[in-house]
Amino acid sequence: MRKFAVCAGLLLLMTAVASTAREQKGENSQLRALSGHVFNNQNQPIAKAIVYLKNTKTLMIKTYITDPDGSYRFPALAFNVDFEVYAEYEGARSDTKTVSAFDNRKQIEITLRIKGK
Repeated sequence: MRKFAVCAGLLLLMTAVASTAREQKGENSQLRALSGHVFNNQNQPIAKAIVYLKNTKTLMIKTYITDPDGSYRFPALAFNVDFEVYAEYEGARSDTKTVSAFDNRKQIEITLRIKGK
């Protein structure tokens, strides 16, 4: 009887570990990425613009300094949160764009355009 209890306990433990591993893998699949480019009015990419990403649930802000081709990226974003994104360069600012929690795309691309001074 004791061997049966030990085997049952071991089986229960293995099932719990496997379930946790599946949940963690599933958690990673519940992430999305935002990327895009920052351009000026003449459709030229802006290097070293600062892109702001605001989590509207926690109000936490992440930043990214654009690459030489004006590109930016924010990986590993939660699906169940709205985000606001905008860019600034030399005192000028783009319009704010929203990434909705209802948008189920895993890869979202947004172009930001900074109006001239």
